[in-house]
Amino acid sequence: MAVGDIILVRVGEKVPLDGVVVEGSSKLNTVALTGETLPRSVETDDEVVSGCVNLSGVLRVRTTKSFGESTVSKIIHLVEDAGEHKSQSETFITKFARIYTPIVVGAAILLAVVPTLLGGAFATWLYRALMFLVVSCPCALVLSVPLTFFAGIGGASRRGILIKGANYMDVLSKVGTVVFDKTGTLTHGQFAVEAVHPDSLDEHQLLHLAAHVEHFTIHPIGAALRDAFPDEATDGCEVSDVEEISGKGIKAKVDGKIVCVGNTKLMDAVGAQWHDCSHVGTIIHVAIDGQYTGHIVINDRVKEDSAEAIAELKALGVNRTVMLTGDHREVGARVAEQLGMDEWYAELLPADKVEHVKRLLTSTPSPLTSHLIFVGDGINDAPVLARADVGIAMGGLGSDAAIEAADVVLMDDHPSKVALAIRIARRTLAIARQNVWLAIGIKVAVLVLAAVGLATMWMAVFADVGVTVLAVLNAMRALKC
Repeated sequence: MAVGDIILVRVGEKVPLDGVVVEGSSKLNTVALTGETLPRSVETDDEVVSGCVNLSGVLRVRTTKSFGESTVSKIIHLVEDAGEHKSQSETFITKFARIYTPIVVGAAILLAVVPTLLGGAFATWLYRALMFLVVSCPCALVLSVPLTFFAGIGGASRRGILIKGANYMDVLSKVGTVVFDKTGTLTHGQFAVEAVHPDSLDEHQLLHLAAHVEHFTIHPIGAALRDAFPDEATDGCEVSDVEEISGKGIKAKVDGKIVCVGNTKLMDAVGAQWHDCSHVGTIIHVAIDGQYTGHIVINDRVKEDSAEAIAELKALGVNRTVMLTGDHREVGARVAEQLGMDEWYAELLPADKVEHVKRLLTSTPSPLTSHLIFVGDGINDAPVLARADVGIAMGGLGSDAAIEAADVVLMDDHPSKVALAIRIARRTLAIARQNVWLAIGIKVAVLVLAAVGLATMWMAVFADVGVTVLAVLNAMRALKC
């Protein structure tokens, strides 16, 4: 499709290319791209970006960019570029094997050759060298350490945490900074009634009228009002002449009265004397026959375990908790303060999030906790998930792009599982190190005895097979996370 072509975007469809509206008006769900929970109203001459979902009206859009230059395409390129720069951490056993194997092979050769050259019996020293090699066989390390990581991954999956590779265990165990997206990660990404402030009616009556007027709309605000007053469909009220006014709200006749539910523009249009609210959020004003009757505060709900997740991370020694969001500054500030975040940044595009993560990666507070993980759910989070040392995606409601780019997936969307994943990783690494030192300790002792001729064959067999069995049994403890 060429630049300048006219495309038709129906209700429920995604905008395929960036462009300008030439006909129609609608509301677009931009949460996947920007994290903004409130749908954005568009009409003729407004710009639209690819990836948004058309919620209410048919749009004719004149394309202004080709697919390669579109917003979604740029996000895909950001993901690919970020993945190439992701830091990788080697596990302890890989580093150790580089040193251990050459040393023991070289020592066995020297044990067979040097004493022989000094006048010793070749058969005696060859036997001791061969016993030395049997004892030094790294079976316990080769089997038990990977098995420990596999068991840890299996134990994590039983808790709803899917870890895509054993190498991410090592990174998770040394996390110093945890960065969260807001919408869909720390919050539900769904509107809910937070407060009701009536003027001339009580709270029940105000919600009653607002829910009736919003009964037939597909707007998320309407769904929040209906959820707050679930019995409105069965109370016998008569609703007619429903009219949705683009960019303002809805007007309807309820039991013979004209009820207007919407923003301040609608209140001004009907002559209602509205007043401001001190609450941060989306304020829905209500007027009856032109008389102002109060307002309702609607907000994206913070997940029940979000505050617990931040507290647990700090208890685990995480130095910084950061929130990045594309939502408005006021909304971001409210959520960050409520959860006790160390830092927060709002009104960010996907590329802005990547830049913030790059900056955080270069300012690690401690070499022992030098890694950064990012937790997100939307397509706008995919580049950051790929760029972070470990990307964690919400698997329940998260986008396919986010899940594909992530290294860890939380199947139940609970942010508290991030702390659990870190604990599982640390426990798994501790068991792996136990196996390493168990195997090395016993092998070194028997190797010394073999070198001086004091080791017996059963000791050599135990140092090889017996230690392997013990290490494997110890590795199975990682399943019980």
